[in-house]
Amino acid sequence: MILGDFAKAIGQLTDPRFRRVLWLGLGLTVTLLFAVYAAVLWLVSLFAPETVSLPWIGEVAWVNDLMSGASLLLMMMLSVFLMVPVASAFTSMFLDDVAQAVEDRHYPALQPVEPIDWLDGLQDTLRFLGVIIIANLLAIILYAFMAMTVVLAPFTPLVFWSLNGYLLGREYFQLVAMRRMDRSSARALFQRHSSTIWLAGILMAMPLSVPLINLLVPILGAATFTHLFHRLENGQTAARKA
Repeated sequence: MILGDFAKAIGQLTDPRFRRVLWLGLGLTVTLLFAVYAAVLWLVSLFAPETVSLPWIGEVAWVNDLMSGASLLLMMMLSVFLMVPVASAFTSMFLDDVAQAVEDRHYPALQPVEPIDWLDGLQDTLRFLGVIIIANLLAIILYAFMAMTVVLAPFTPLVFWSLNGYLLGREYFQLVAMRRMDRSSARALFQRHSSTIWLAGILMAMPLSVPLINLLVPILGAATFTHLFHRLENGQTAARKA
């Protein structure tokens, strides 16, 4: 079932609305990462000394450059873990476009929905962005610990997939659901099918480890969870009628 939802999402990747959201999400993500790095460089230049006096060596004048280089290396490492989750958060701002494209093609009989209020969408995006950045930054500490432990090192990808799978599944499903029902009903539907949604989220998180392909994850996730929502919601409606 979940694989069928995923296959339908892949089959619609050529949709112009999908491409638009992809470029918007990536553009905002790259802009944010450059802004963060610029802030780091500013802090380095503000607090790092121009020279350091070392015993038996004397004055060393390249400390500032060294710290700037270290900050660049750090940002490159962090971007590996954060770029796609952050892109996922930004894509949630435009999730309505992806969901509408899916419904136009696969569910044409549905009644039109009111567009999500821009301010509400921004608030949800900022909340999701904060949660996903903090969770992944904390997880980096766990990844580092696991990498140093021979027994635990092979399980590092499982932790990454499970964490981001839960975050992507919960947020994307609820955002899709809130297009068609109120927030409390969307949360209740998520809780009722949380294991299925988490599994679908893990399926979305697994390609995060594959360069280039991982850039498509936010779009595929939004489309997949749109299909998943309608399947679960239709099943719930049929159960009530029975």
